[in-house]
Amino acid sequence: MSSSRSPTHTRTRSGTQLSEEYIQNSFHSYLKSSLTQAKVERLLDADLLSSAEGDLMITGPALCLYFAALRSTTNPPSVPLPRHNKTSDPTELSSENCPPPFAPFLRVWAQTVPSIQALAPEHQHDLARIICDLEPVASPLNSNIHGIAADLRAVAIEISQRRSFQDRYAADLQAALDSGNEPSSPRAKKASFVPPPSYEMSPPSSVQSSPNTQNLPLPPPSPTYSAGHQADIHDLASQSSSHLFPYTPSAGSGWPSRSSSPSILTPDSPAIEFIRETLYAALGDVLESHSSLREMLKLDPSRAYFAAVAYAILDVATTSLTPEGAIVGVLGTPLTLDDCPPPLRRFMLELAAIGQQAAEIQEADDARATKYASQGKCIPTPRMERVQQMLVEGIGCSTQHSDGEEGRRSVEGKAVAFANRINGLSLALTHLKTFKDRQDQVFKVLAGIGSS
Repeated sequence: MSSSRSPTHTRTRSGTQLSEEYIQNSFHSYLKSSLTQAKVERLLDADLLSSAEGDLMITGPALCLYFAALRSTTNPPSVPLPRHNKTSDPTELSSENCPPPFAPFLRVWAQTVPSIQALAPEHQHDLARIICDLEPVASPLNSNIHGIAADLRAVAIEISQRRSFQDRYAADLQAALDSGNEPSSPRAKKASFVPPPSYEMSPPSSVQSSPNTQNLPLPPPSPTYSAGHQADIHDLASQSSSHLFPYTPSAGSGWPSRSSSPSILTPDSPAIEFIRETLYAALGDVLESHSSLREMLKLDPSRAYFAAVAYAILDVATTSLTPEGAIVGVLGTPLTLDDCPPPLRRFMLELAAIGQQAAEIQEADDARATKYASQGKCIPTPRMERVQQMLVEGIGCSTQHSDGEEGRRSVEGKAVAFANRINGLSLALTHLKTFKDRQDQVFKVLAGIGSS
């Protein structure tokens, strides 16, 4: 056998692990080109790229993973990485050299590669359209592409929750916007994406001057802020979640009443603040009942924040929605769809849809458990339990499950898609200005709880 190898199969030396920084730089290099290509193919337009609205924070990384799958030429699949310079050897990201934090991402991505490459060109294009939230155009529709898109978006969601990604995403969007323009010409559009607040605990003296906080709006007055003086962060962290996010049942109502201080929310507060405080009030209950989230707060505060908010969305959707779709939240007051201004109604409708789908999943889980029990078989892990696990641990955890005769892809794919739906609403809500104004304060408190 010849000792020479095809450049497409060149790997780094056995046992050598690539650095996280190297992978991050490579990813953002490809992300810029992926966003640019999507703009050229009119999958994304300049207005969307500049506004960073919708779920573009998920779409961008998912497109990058899609294009990487098309470029992969090895078995098992690996990612060809850009060269540092013209004389450097080709390098591929594989299971052998992948940094541990990225191993679950690579594993799930690699499982999608054969399916993506097996698609006809028109169905590959439809997959890209679905990733970009566009309708497929090929007929007949390939039924597999929705499941593939769900897996790619699930990995993209986890990538988008990393602080290192958030800090560089605006530059990636701007590079795509500037592509095709003359270097000397003025920028026609500017990327408006702003990373969410950083959730690392900081010494009190650095709060106002930290690069991550100096341009952020201060939270509104609350019991933890005295008039004209910002409370010491260590004082905030010393308060329990039950004090900041109290949860008390509403007597005789059958609905949980998540109370909030009137200085934060009053009966006359805007609907978005009502939704925000209802979700934040649910965080205390979520953290109290899930030790894995409290542990994650110590290891990865930013990731824990998104996981906790997503879990709170599921909690509110399954415990605080009336049959008519109203939210019974803070102050024990229902918020109806008619009470919401038009721009917020899509969030209310999505929350109600999540509650309805959760009920359907629970019903299917119960029926499935009854069926297996009647046949004397071991009852598989409920799909809802898998959804909850993915919200906390990410998409990588789902590959450890097996659904026996029903097949992992059909059942697990639905769980992934539902987890994506919850995570998508979480990202959309937490990037609204009203959430950003308060989440910096809220999560500094939660980070303190996790480190105590």
